[in-house]
Amino acid sequence: MPKKIKPGTEPPPGQPISLKTLGEYLNLSPATISLVLNNAPGVRSIPQETRARVTEAAAKFDYRPSFYARSLRKRKSFTIGVLVPELSDGYATQVLAGVEEFLIEEGYFYLTASHRRKPDLIEEYPRLLMERSVEGFIVIDTILEKCLSLPVVVVAGHRKIEGVTNVVLDQKRAAELALRHLYQLGHRKIAFMRGGSHSSDADDRWACLMAVARDLKLVVAPENAVQLELRVSTPELGFMPTNELIARGGDFTALVAFNDISAIGAIRAFMNHGLRVPEDISVVGFDDIQGAAYHNPSLTTIRQPLQQMGTVAARILLQRIRGQATFPDVVPIHPELVIRESTCPPNSKRARRRS
Repeated sequence: MPKKIKPGTEPPPGQPISLKTLGEYLNLSPATISLVLNNAPGVRSIPQETRARVTEAAAKFDYRPSFYARSLRKRKSFTIGVLVPELSDGYATQVLAGVEEFLIEEGYFYLTASHRRKPDLIEEYPRLLMERSVEGFIVIDTILEKCLSLPVVVVAGHRKIEGVTNVVLDQKRAAELALRHLYQLGHRKIAFMRGGSHSSDADDRWACLMAVARDLKLVVAPENAVQLELRVSTPELGFMPTNELIARGGDFTALVAFNDISAIGAIRAFMNHGLRVPEDISVVGFDDIQGAAYHNPSLTTIRQPLQQMGTVAARILLQRIRGQATFPDVVPIHPELVIRESTCPPNSKRARRRS
């Protein structure tokens, strides 16, 4: 049993540092030290000089409050679970950056599981995370089939599920920005990529694009629409489908890609066939991932404020966990058109050559 020390006397080397030993060293009660180190609501009643003494002593002896003791006392784990398709995906990493920044400020930790869009893992991982006492979930670009027993916020979620708040981009506005930009440049023959069924945004984005195309009286020829099949987060996603578009011999002067990664793959496919972007084919991406501005040519794209979406999702989740507010099923986020080098007016000389 550790020997009691006199106030102001440093604990013997090797003695575990606890609230009690800190209290003896500072001649303060363990409760006072706990209030200061946990920044508890009653800490303001403690003089600033005393608070400074506590923090200095804690730093000197490298004392850290026990996470487990804090969890038991407050009956909270201060941990949430995050589900993502792939950790290497540019979309997910930017959303995670916003999640992480907010949770750090709030004193929360998070556990991440990458399911690679496998249905069995999407089903299993929430259960495993709940066994680790997470208080809620942030789910990124993942299709949930049923409700969970904890609060859930889904980024890019489109299904109405009990207990789930969906943080989603305004896809109709995004479609208007993309197609009206191409229309104003003079493009009337436009090709499209449709996202795979595994993507939570695919159906809604496609429906909105087709609705805006009808409004603009743009005819979408069947040979100018291609379905993405691969479940990857690399430019290969758009490379093979664009080769298929070219092989069909369709007549188009612009391509609306499903996302920036597929747009980058499409540009490589065009280049391999001797087509220049944007001089021969304009390309519009979606998301504005970090590499979009640095690709050659830099991508014209629809910007989703991905980091902001992560921050919004984390804030809503903690407010729901704490019972501080109620939210609608859908929280919309507004997109922005970013015009760069991959779009320009159609090449009239190339159009004449095709004719």
